[in-house]
Amino acid sequence: MTSTRPDGALRPTAGALRLVEARTTRPRTVGITSYAQAVTVNCPCLAPSLERGLTRWTVYEAVGDGEAVEAEVFGAGVQTAECVRAAAARRHGSLVCENIVLLNVADDAMTWPHWALKNLYGPVGLMFGKFREGEEDTDRRGLCIPAPPVAFMPVRVAVRPRDPRFLAATPDLAHAVANAVDDGRVVLAGMPQEWKDVKRWAQRLLLKR
Repeated sequence: MTSTRPDGALRPTAGALRLVEARTTRPRTVGITSYAQAVTVNCPCLAPSLERGLTRWTVYEAVGDGEAVEAEVFGAGVQTAECVRAAAARRHGSLVCENIVLLNVADDAMTWPHWALKNLYGPVGLMFGKFREGEEDTDRRGLCIPAPPVAFMPVRVAVRPRDPRFLAATPDLAHAVANAVDDGRVVLAGMPQEWKDVKRWAQRLLLKR
């Protein structure tokens, strides 16, 4: 099972996720390019990100199940978040969007990793999204959002004047994002080193809402 060290590095994983395609702007293994173009209607930052080659996709496939997959989804999220943090200070860093594509991953296996990652990285100014394959939804203007052809989690720099509005159901997290500062802290410092313990932390956090 994946575990994390206090310095943010990851210990060797159990192999519950297989890397299918490394970071790329035009993945060959999943038909995501036309979907991304279609979503520019709903996301004003996406078009300039795509134009500059700052939207990237990493494709994984589940080869295990249960908490082993959850652990590896969490680990992939940590690695991706640290990538976005490193890129944020560069030219056009606010437009960087790294996407974790999850093939054959059950919806439930995304839930707790996503919740934990949102709360860990919101205070340093990152936003984690979660889209299920075929999920139908509308944006805040009532426009239909195209149904994703695959499940994926996007990770990007928060837009502080706007993004807290998407977090109305979690006011503490909305406040953290609105006042976020990336001071270079080690996000995982002081956190449990095993996924099962991180998951318990995330569950307790939800109960405090």
